[in-house]
Amino acid sequence: MTENTTSQRLAGRTLMMSGGSRGIGLAIGIAAAREGANVVLLAKTDVPDPRLPGTVHTAAAEIEAAGGQALAVVGDVRDEASVDDAVAQAVERFGGIDICVNNASAIALAPTADLPVKRFDLMTQIQLRGTYLLTRACLPHLRVGTNPHILSLSPPLNLSPEWLGKHPAYTLAKYGMSLLTLGWAAEYAEDGVAANCLWPETLIATAAVQNLLGGDDAIAKARTPEIVADAAIEILTRPSREQTGEALLDVDVLRQAGVTDLSSYGGTGELEYDIFVDGPR
Repeated sequence: MTENTTSQRLAGRTLMMSGGSRGIGLAIGIAAAREGANVVLLAKTDVPDPRLPGTVHTAAAEIEAAGGQALAVVGDVRDEASVDDAVAQAVERFGGIDICVNNASAIALAPTADLPVKRFDLMTQIQLRGTYLLTRACLPHLRVGTNPHILSLSPPLNLSPEWLGKHPAYTLAKYGMSLLTLGWAAEYAEDGVAANCLWPETLIATAAVQNLLGGDDAIAKARTPEIVADAAIEILTRPSREQTGEALLDVDVLRQAGVTDLSSYGGTGELEYDIFVDGPR
């Protein structure tokens, strides 16, 4: 999508995100910054990882270069004190929180018999506990925020046997994020706090896809993170009382916004549908 040059749709609003050092989270942070948002990142990446690009500090620098204000908080979304401290820092710096983005996630697609318990624990602690802790800490501020939104990067609840029978532990962790988010949509409807899930239709060209889902071949069949970021901005700028309680695919959000040409997001050849997406509808 083209940048809005006439007005910044998130000007004066503060977005709190788990993770965001790279990939889809960073793309959302940059897109929000271009719309004038203050962006707070809570992530563990204080120093570079030789296997993965970016830290919370380099991400904050990129967000500020895109036109927003950024605050990098080193911490662990699984730890209650760490989350509470990050939220307190966000409120002290920017005066409140208007958007909570649950982005942090771990992935392991091994079948049940082969999946180490520590990987099961990691996924459930980040996806479920982390999503719960961050949203819970943000809620008092969201309830008095401007057009408040919760957005979780989690999938529609596809209960077909094909998906239920693949990597049940990962499925539990991601569906758990979606169930929490849809639950908050109902719980806080009267307060006008929106809660939605967003998921890509296709693979997205991230380090996780490169390293875990097929290397260069998978990247060639993927779209760029910017497609999810642009869809996220569309959701976060809609009236919170009108856009809530849905699990949305990026392409559907963009089509609703009138975007029909997706070629700028790459993947112009054969595309591979993402996990939990059945294919053409």
